[in-house]
Amino acid sequence: MSKEDCKNGKIEDCMKLKNFKLINAFNINDSYIIGIYEGSLSKYDIVIKYRQKLKDGSWSNIRTPKHIHWAVDLLMKMQAEPQKAKDFLLFLLKRWEEVEPIRSEEERKQRTNFNYLIRKYRKEFENYKELSKKGEYSVKFLLLLAELLMIQEKTNMENAYMFKELLKALENGEDIFKIISIATHRRR
Repeated sequence: MSKEDCKNGKIEDCMKLKNFKLINAFNINDSYIIGIYEGSLSKYDIVIKYRQKLKDGSWSNIRTPKHIHWAVDLLMKMQAEPQKAKDFLLFLLKRWEEVEPIRSEEERKQRTNFNYLIRKYRKEFENYKELSKKGEYSVKFLLLLAELLMIQEKTNMENAYMFKELLKALENGEDIFKIISIATHRRR
């Protein structure tokens, strides 16, 4: 798919990838399109991809979100709105403890459904909207992406901890080297 395929086509067409079966795709604030695909690491694995609207109005290539992108954006938000960003991190840490792995095909479709996710986080989108003014990503994109990353990680390994470790490092104000090390899966 070319970058232009997102202009007039259906979102699903915009997120088609060879060798990947699309489960759900949705547009966030007309700035991002998230696609959720069937993965292969576990029975109900999900693979998350996205496209971002560029300044010239075209769409980026399909990208894989990385923890480092998420962390850098949060660091930028923490510089501008320290207390609000810390509250957001505490909310995400609480959410981490609540997230369960996906255990059925029906559950995978439901928990990756845009309307389900929007209803689930309506209050948080409003509570943290000020953070959208800083950094690269909107709170809606970050929160939905965080939820999907948590689900993905716990579905593939129920006792996973990488995303939680990253959230804790950000919350504790760890040095940039430790945060980057955690976000890029490298250990010191």
